[in-house]
Amino acid sequence: MPINALAEMDDNADKAAAFLGSLSSPHRLRILCQLAEGEKSVTQLIEETGIAQTSMSQHLNKLKDEDVVSFRRDHRTLYYFITNPMALDIMNVLYDHYCKKKGRKK
Repeated sequence: MPINALAEMDDNADKAAAFLGSLSSPHRLRILCQLAEGEKSVTQLIEETGIAQTSMSQHLNKLKDEDVVSFRRDHRTLYYFITNPMALDIMNVLYDHYCKKKGRKK
């Protein structure tokens, strides 16, 4: 393999590892499992994950900073959704294996 191809593969591996690292928290994965179903308010995310509000804010900020999720505001309510196409693809696979509730369709 040519040297520049190896360098590119190394660079891509570093990027992929950093990206997967941003998803690899169990709390963030619980949030993303919920968002894989569609847009949710912060209140819905707290209720459906059991994550405390302060912790939820920290994890959502991390996901926003990593360009994994975004939000829209409707008056005082923030609604979050997955914006990163790679994260959505990954979460769709993880959802099918780990998040899907029996009898519930995506």
